[in-house]
Amino acid sequence: MEHSYTSRQEMDKYGFNPGVTLLAPLVCLLLQAAMPKTFPWLLHVDLPLIVTIFFAVSRRSPIAGAVTGTVIGLFQDGLTNHPFGVDGIANGVVGYIAASVGFAVDVDNLVNRILLVFTLSLVQDGVLYVIAHWLLGDVTYRALPLQELIGAAANCVVAVPMFAVLDRFRTRD
Repeated sequence: MEHSYTSRQEMDKYGFNPGVTLLAPLVCLLLQAAMPKTFPWLLHVDLPLIVTIFFAVSRRSPIAGAVTGTVIGLFQDGLTNHPFGVDGIANGVVGYIAASVGFAVDVDNLVNRILLVFTLSLVQDGVLYVIAHWLLGDVTYRALPLQELIGAAANCVVAVPMFAVLDRFRTRD
């Protein structure tokens, strides 16, 4: 019996062409800003969050996940009415958690991906609530559990095909 001394992190770490790394989040940010105006039901979908989760679990580096999430979130802040930095912090936390989970869980499994996106959508909502309501004192910002669950489910529905498309651009590091 032969044993491998290669860690799971070394075996399952993926990279991306720099064009894909820049273009995918940019397209998601632009669609996030434009689509809900035409299709109001898309307000529940958070494309920048989904792309943050994808890149974080693919790279399996908590620091890279946090940086990716923060950068995407800061650009997202520019397109929302949130104070600057709120989405950056929330997506940074999600990126860090997603990359950390990528070490312990087979994130290429469809069921695990759905559970991860659903859970991290709720985590992001919780972080946004804590920042807006408790840290910034915005009493108009409320946690709406049913709306948060609908958003998490909508993110899962969109994430499955989006992950399948983005998987085609992965390269082994």
